[in-house]
Amino acid sequence: MHEINLDLTAYRLIAGVDEAGRGPLVGAVVAAAVILDPSRPIQGLRDSKKLSEKRRGQLFQEITGQSLSWAIALASPAEIDQLNILQASLLAMKRAVEALGVQPEIALVDGNQRPRLSCRVEAIVKGDSKVAAISAASILAKVERDRQMRVLHETYPLYGFDQHKGYPTAAHLALLQQHGPCPEHRRSFAPVKLALGQLTSF
Repeated sequence: MHEINLDLTAYRLIAGVDEAGRGPLVGAVVAAAVILDPSRPIQGLRDSKKLSEKRRGQLFQEITGQSLSWAIALASPAEIDQLNILQASLLAMKRAVEALGVQPEIALVDGNQRPRLSCRVEAIVKGDSKVAAISAASILAKVERDRQMRVLHETYPLYGFDQHKGYPTAAHLALLQQHGPCPEHRRSFAPVKLALGQLTSF
């Protein structure tokens, strides 16, 4: 882990917070919050995007089994359309922290935006590769988001959600144009608007 310019020695309960699913055209944005147990360190924590799906699954079990507290929350496609994706992401993060069984003294959030919480909040750019607790949160959020995409694929198999996980790949965009959006597509995103005929180009 890289050094961060933040003195955390005064804090015992530190929550790492991250989200998954800001870029996709479909489904919820998923956030997770994790308070790691210093007496039970977990090896191999890093940015979830740099781990294989299998390794993420293994770490998911370790994180949920060995942390002092963890929680996963989301903001729905309807909330994304109503609020915008940034505000929906911050809402999901806030819900995740509030759902923790132990309330943290400080929350370290990946990125440069901070949700409004009752505890101190610090945003750390590239925090998922600098802070173990944020890495752990990124893994929980990513694994849960991928699980939701597999479930969505079973409901709407026409779109290949199990393959592209809702991201705007060429295959997804072609299927979106061919079949139109499903109820879980985010209506406020330009490619979905285009498929609905509400936008001529983007």
